[in-house]
Amino acid sequence: MRRCCCGLVLLITATLATATQARPLRVMALDQCADQFVLALAPDAELALSPRADDPDAWMRQAANGRRMVRPTLEAATGFQPDVAVRYWGGDARLLNALDRRGVRTVGIDDATDMEGIKANIRKVAAALDRRARGEALIRQMETRLTQASGAGRGRAAVYVTASGFTSGPGSLMDAILRAAGFRNGVIQPGYQPLGLERVLLSPPALYVKGFFDLARSDWRGAGRHPVMRRATAERTAASLPGAALTCPAWFAADAAALLAEQAK
Repeated sequence: MRRCCCGLVLLITATLATATQARPLRVMALDQCADQFVLALAPDAELALSPRADDPDAWMRQAANGRRMVRPTLEAATGFQPDVAVRYWGGDARLLNALDRRGVRTVGIDDATDMEGIKANIRKVAAALDRRARGEALIRQMETRLTQASGAGRGRAAVYVTASGFTSGPGSLMDAILRAAGFRNGVIQPGYQPLGLERVLLSPPALYVKGFFDLARSDWRGAGRHPVMRRATAERTAASLPGAALTCPAWFAADAAALLAEQAK
């Protein structure tokens, strides 16, 4: 009888170990940018996405349909028990510390300002999810789109403007998107800054590239939607880019460049 019981215990232990090994990777995304990465790199994993995964400004919103969505809280993480957590800006210190104590690997998406930085982000997250081949495929997709975009702007100056009335100078991802499509940034000061209606009236640029105007609820009373701005951009808009392509330092920045090139021809 004792030999039989010992054999049963060994069988149960082996079965539990096999089940643990066979369990799909569990990945928790702590914000909308992280959602995009995990949906693209690990669609076969068991995912817990952020509540914004299917919002209109999410690039992978269709892939998020039917997926589990949870708030980035300690309670949600305790219930889901992730193996890996991915974040850009999401998750407070309490959650991050708790994940670390539980041995959950947390990988951060860096605030990339150029295409090489985006490729580094892809490789970093892909390695953490053990999906390196998918990461390299995304990078090849990026390079194809960048080739399609190259030179379309023919060196013309263009100024980016959002629905909120902001623009972007050198040292930003939007600047890299403009340059990838062959445009020269008409803004000289680095970083994000208000474009200003006075500036538009006194020294209007030759071309505008709009962003986030497709989102009806995005800054609907912002300076970018002011009648003065509408009149200024009416005949000078080279392209209007979807907000979903501009929300995250991810591979779809190359899609934004290609869309800009297609519209600007």
